Amino acid sequence: MYKYEYPRPMVTTDIVVFNKKDNGVFILLIKRKNEPFKDKWALPGGFVDEYEPLIHAAQRELEEETGLRIFDLSQFFAYGDPGRDPRGHTISVVYTAIIEGETPVANAGDDAKEAKWFNIKKLPELAFDHRIIVKDAVNDCLNKEL
Repeated sequence: MYKYEYPRPMVTTDIVVFNKKDNGVFILLIKRKNEPFKDKWALPGGFVDEYEPLIHAAQRELEEETGLRIFDLSQFFAYGDPGRDPRGHTISVVYTAIIEGETPVANAGDDAKEAKWFNIKKLPELAFDHRIIVKDAVNDCLNKEL
């Protein structure tokens, strides 16, 4: 087997799910059960398994952490600045979804302690670089929709 001589970053997916309703736009966040950033709010997401397609990883992580099954995810952007994750150099491929109308019930699971919808104008402190990701997604995804 060929051995690559250069270090490789880890790969994750993060999912930005918006819910557009008459009384505003909401985003789904999870409260982390484990370090790093234990008890902080974050986007649903996690590590891509070996040989797993990115979209499958995003769908799997979303379902594991929130109970939501959303198949219509759009690949948004990749984030990979060194230092964005204290566990090491990590590249995250971010997916988005926009749900209109009734808010789906989200139930925390796997390594999420809680899953909750937040108004995008009243966000809690976010783990990792997720505030940057949310800001970018709001500016790109929602401004196109409005």
